[in-house]
Amino acid sequence: MAGNVPPVADERDGLLRFLEQQRYVLKLAAHGLTDEQARSTPTKSTLSVGGLVKHVASTEDGWLDIILQLPGKPFDEAMAAYQESYSLGPEETLAQVLARYDEVAARTAEVIAGIDDLAQPVPVPKGVPWYPQDVEAWSVRWVLLHLIEETARHAGHADIIREHVDGGTAIPLMAAAEGWPESPWMKPWKPETQPA
Repeated sequence: MAGNVPPVADERDGLLRFLEQQRYVLKLAAHGLTDEQARSTPTKSTLSVGGLVKHVASTEDGWLDIILQLPGKPFDEAMAAYQESYSLGPEETLAQVLARYDEVAARTAEVIAGIDDLAQPVPVPKGVPWYPQDVEAWSVRWVLLHLIEETARHAGHADIIREHVDGGTAIPLMAAAEGWPESPWMKPWKPETQPA
């Protein structure tokens, strides 16, 4: 996938493709990282690249549950899971969270394909402090736009963290992942050689 979304057929295709693009650039921030690097927190923040991928996968999956009106966890349990979603645990691997993210993406495509009208209401869960109390429902369209926004925000976080991990930046990482040839203006990212 290149740096831009290809032409889209319609609104649904556009929303899904822009979400897919943001997922892709988030995953690019993890390209070539070891598990240790993926869980590292090299800035003042407690965020890691692996934790961000895990969090965004968990968040997207949670929004699908809201669209489908599946019962949620009790608030305290949900908050604990939310906090835990931000870090790549010592028993977790980057490959596992990337595979999980791919599973969530496939679930999103399946759920959205089964919805005829993107204006379908999505009831706002009650009793959650960060959800508006004066709004009864969002639409599926709104949820997809929110997922694009959420994923893009965290892709930016991941870019900054990745640059602190090993100097890798977006375009050279994309070039490495996609096998672009080296040119006078751009060199694909390569892992640093470790001293013997």
